[in-house]
Amino acid sequence: MDQNLQTILVHEILQHIDAGTTQLADEIYANPVSNYTSTDRLSKELEVLFRQRPLLVGLSCQLPEPGDFLTCDHSGIPQLIVRGEDRKVRAFMNVCRHRGARVAEGHGNTRKRFRCPYHGWNYDTSGKLVGIPDKQSFPGIDRPACSLISLPVTESDGMIWASATPVLASEASTKIDIDSQLEGLGAELRSYDVASYHQYASRALHLKMNWKLVIDTFLEPYHFGVLHKNSISPIFFSNLCLFHSFGPHLRVTYPRRSIESLRDRPEAQWDLVTHTALVYVLFPNTVFVVQADHLEIWRIYPMNNAVDRSVIVLDFLVPEPTVSESARAHWERNLELVIRTVSDEDFPTGEGIQFGFDSGAQSHLTYGRNEPALTYFEQTVSKMVE
Repeated sequence: MDQNLQTILVHEILQHIDAGTTQLADEIYANPVSNYTSTDRLSKELEVLFRQRPLLVGLSCQLPEPGDFLTCDHSGIPQLIVRGEDRKVRAFMNVCRHRGARVAEGHGNTRKRFRCPYHGWNYDTSGKLVGIPDKQSFPGIDRPACSLISLPVTESDGMIWASATPVLASEASTKIDIDSQLEGLGAELRSYDVASYHQYASRALHLKMNWKLVIDTFLEPYHFGVLHKNSISPIFFSNLCLFHSFGPHLRVTYPRRSIESLRDRPEAQWDLVTHTALVYVLFPNTVFVVQADHLEIWRIYPMNNAVDRSVIVLDFLVPEPTVSESARAHWERNLELVIRTVSDEDFPTGEGIQFGFDSGAQSHLTYGRNEPALTYFEQTVSKMVE
């Protein structure tokens, strides 16, 4: 993050600490419970947010070599992401053009061909159909027209973005203009140099709650002093944050109590990142967390077309390869703390909220003025789909 911006944000935080205040929204906001329980609403969210917008689908460190690939089904469209022999990343529908079977499963390394398990049609890393068993039974077949269906994709600053909507034949390029999509946030994300990080671990969590409720829990510190009284509350200020928007995306800055140590240092030495947790929502479904010594990327998806089911994919990134047992033990403790906090405290509470929606006890959720990021995110979703 730019040093001038860090200085400005530190000043704002220290002013709030001294005044006992936090950044406020213009007014309280009532969010209808139906936004978390309506199947019609979920259908619109899936179509508009998850299938039409580019989503973060992977990281460059997951596909370091030609032939490395991963699959992603969470948008509701089977996707295959692969690094080609020319080292470019491409995205395809993971659907054989013969009878529609999947041509790849999970993730893997240095694959030169993707062979359909049903009849053996196979494709190269550029998506071209290169092999048909008993090809004489398919006279006159147009092989180029039987390539895997391309999807828009781009690789930028260590992150891979793809859209689940196929490219039309009339369109000249499958590349996504991600800087335009990020609406001014690109340079700030670039400053964290995600490409230099290493994936320590990836975890998938399945929850009985709406996908938006998962993201909501990242967007306000009002609950820190109660729900996280014995875990992170001693480390962070409760009910204090800064909020900034970038088009539909946003940043929330959560100051650590250690930030007060900067008062006695020259401004040129102020390091915001070390003394905060920076939480970005890369709209609609990625929560990008910058901690003092590592990065967390949480991707949240609706699951099984159910309003009360979601899946989270957490990628835990560290600055250096983990080669020693002491380093492994250090990062394992950090990962365990992250997962334990959300799994033992945040998500059980969220599942209880989702269960309570069916009781009819309330028609809406109320967000206070001290929850500006939460209000902004939920209002943005509503504007997009209604």
